Amino acid sequence: MKRILLFVLTNVMVVVVLGIVASLLGVNRFLTPNGLDLGALMGYALIMGFGGAIISLLISKPMAKWTSGVRIINQPGNADEQWIVNTVQKLAAKAGIGMPEVGIFEGEANAFATGAFKNSALVAVSTGLLQGMTHEEIEAVIAHEVAHIANGDMVTMTLIQGVMNTFVVFLSRVIGYAVDSFLRKGDSERSGPGMGYYITTIALDIVLGFAAAIVVAWFSRHREYRADSGAADLMGRKQPMMNALARLGGLPTGELPKSVAAFGISGGIGQLFSTHPPIEARIAALQNS
Repeated sequence: MKRILLFVLTNVMVVVVLGIVASLLGVNRFLTPNGLDLGALMGYALIMGFGGAIISLLISKPMAKWTSGVRIINQPGNADEQWIVNTVQKLAAKAGIGMPEVGIFEGEANAFATGAFKNSALVAVSTGLLQGMTHEEIEAVIAHEVAHIANGDMVTMTLIQGVMNTFVVFLSRVIGYAVDSFLRKGDSERSGPGMGYYITTIALDIVLGFAAAIVVAWFSRHREYRADSGAADLMGRKQPMMNALARLGGLPTGELPKSVAAFGISGGIGQLFSTHPPIEARIAALQNS
């Protein structure tokens, strides 16, 4: 319940902030008596599309900590915590990135990486992962998350999401205006958009939003294959990552917050909307690489 509430409140705050920015810049006035101002609409679409994605990226680390209950290991309290910190440090050095924050969260087998910048990211592993895997398998999972950071996947996925969001906002309003104009053809007393515009825009925001989510999920699956390959490179061989994936396939996996789900280690539900490929396909890709 806490995760859902924080997610909703964050999104509401982001929309409010972006709405204020669009108003201050004047790009929210793209509907004029003479028709659509496409320049202003594009400005509005860019602010709403990229603004939300960028803000989400910038707050991804603190949000992940709050929503997942991540406990940052500032001072290792036992041998296991020391091993995790040392492992992340070793892999980060190999990958050529700054030392990420390291954390543990309660839950079934999973792990994720997040953060806006390569040199100040976060790598977190679950208690279920630590209890259900060998040290070599855990190291492979951590290597996978470090590879995400080194590949710049957080920024890449933000840019892709921004492009898709911009596309949805712009196209839905252009089509909404065209539909409204057709429905109100010959209306000499027309002033401002009618119900046709609002209904069409809302409907297309939803339909095109689903289409955009499919595209973003496809890119996310592609990045997972690359992170698996990166983990194999960091480990010096493929087998540990393949063993970790095989082990993960037999363990119950926990749900991650939406802000970091694309960078977790577990699979998703629904092929088109899944951010992760099937584990069998990932193992096969490593074998054939």
